[in-house]
Amino acid sequence: MEFHKLRSNKGNEIYGPLILKPKVFHDERGFFYENWNFNNFNKIIGKEIIFKQENISFSSKGVLRGLHYQLDPKSQSKLIRCTKGEVLDVIVDLRLSSETFGEYISILLSEENKLQFWIPKGFAHGFLTLSEYAEFSYKVDEFWEKSLEKSISWNDKILNIDWPISRLNGNKVLLSDKDKNAFSLSKAIEEEYIFS
Repeated sequence: MEFHKLRSNKGNEIYGPLILKPKVFHDERGFFYENWNFNNFNKIIGKEIIFKQENISFSSKGVLRGLHYQLDPKSQSKLIRCTKGEVLDVIVDLRLSSETFGEYISILLSEENKLQFWIPKGFAHGFLTLSEYAEFSYKVDEFWEKSLEKSISWNDKILNIDWPISRLNGNKVLLSDKDKNAFSLSKAIEEEYIFS
C-alpha cells in the first residue's frame, strides 16, 4: 500500500493525515485488493491503532455532512473511504498547538480511485456528495459519545472552504438540522471546543 502526506489549502504540509492507496490486482474476472491490514497499517501510521467501530453512511447528491468531531477524552481518529460514488472529503486542523491550525485539506474519494483517508485525532471532518449517491465507510478508534460531539459550520467565513457547489443539481446543499446550527470556528475557539 502506498501512502502520501498532504498539504493544506495554504500549501503547508499538515502533520498527521495521510492518503493511502491500495495495490489493486486486475484481470479478466475483475479485481482484488487488500483493503486493510492491521500490521501494515500500523507500520505506516507509526503506532498501534485499534479500531472500535465501523460506520456506513449513504447520501444522495448534494448532501453535505459536517464538519464533525468529538472532543477529548473520547476524540476519534478515522480511516475513511468512499465505497460507492464520489465525495469531496474535507478535514480542518483544530489542534491549537499546530502550525496549521485552522487550515484544511480537501480530497476526492471515490469507488474508482479506492483512496483511503487517515484522519488522526484533532480534526473536524465533513464531506459533500458529488455523485447521484454515495456510500461512505469509516473506521474509528473510539466509540461515539453524543455529549462530546461538536460541529463547525461548513461555510464558515474564516475557513472559506472551496466546496464544488457548481457540480450539484441546482446548486443546492442538503444539510441536517444539526449542521444548519453548527458553530463558527470563532465560537468553537471561544467555547474551547478545540484541541490543545
